This record gives sequence, C-alpha cells and structure tokens, in this order.
Amino acid sequence: MVSWSTFAASAPELAEAGRRLFYRHEIGEALLATVRDDEPPRINPINVAILGGRLLAFLLPSPKQAALAADRRFALHTFVTAAEADEFVVRGRARVVDDAAERGAAAAAWSFEVDDDALLFEFLVETALLGERPGGAWPPRYSSWKADAG
Repeated sequence: MVSWSTFAASAPELAEAGRRLFYRHEIGEALLATVRDDEPPRINPINVAILGGRLLAFLLPSPKQAALAADRRFALHTFVTAAEADEFVVRGRARVVDDAAERGAAAAAWSFEVDDDALLFEFLVETALLGERPGGAWPPRYSSWKADAG
C-alpha cells in the first residue's frame, strides 16, 4: 500500500481522474465502504481531501469510525451522477494520523471546522479503478492500477 502521492507518481492520469471525480462538487466527496469480520459491509458518505500528497478524511465518533479503526480495510468510491457517469474507486488500508502537527495542518486546510473528537485517517492505496462512460456509454472503459507487492 502506498500514499496518494506515490500512486499519483506511478499512475498520473488515473490519479488526476480520481482527483477530478472526488472533487466533482468542489469539496471532496466519496462513499466509504468498511468491513468487519462477521458483519456486512457498511457504506457511508464522507468528505475527503487530497492534501500534501495524502488522501485524508476526518471521521467523527460513529459506527463508520469504529469500523475503520477496528478493521482498516476500506474502499472509497466517487459519487456517480446522471450528467457524469464516470466512476473511480480506491481500495486499501487506512491508518489513524495521530501526529498533532499533521492533524493541525489537515484541519487548517479542511473545508469545515473539525471537531476535536474526530479522528484523522489516511487512506493508503492498494488498488485503483477508473470506469469511464463517455456520454453515458455502456459498457464502461476500465483502467486499473495495483501497488507493487514488494
């Protein structure tokens, strides 16, 4: 798993498409899928940001925060609209960013005021998938990327 900046250096066109789709509505938005051993996946809308070469999100205390803290596996999927049917998804593992300086820098750049009890997560990328549907065409044209196993 790698940081967003490492992914972007390895697959710049795919990363730029992902950035564009996360920020489709000016602020970063995604659907977060989390898993737990014996429970079905949990899917929630969240705000994300790509800051300092990292894909980040602040999550308030909630089942989604608890699920991600307990089992770090995630998928982040962009919203799909009728006007723009392209989609982007990254999968990997999240980590809590607990360094006060890093948290403060992210909070200062965030699109809303960050609560003190929100945890900052960095999403490390293992795989990325872009589905392009020019004019809503079917089937989609897919491009994918996977981090080196080493």
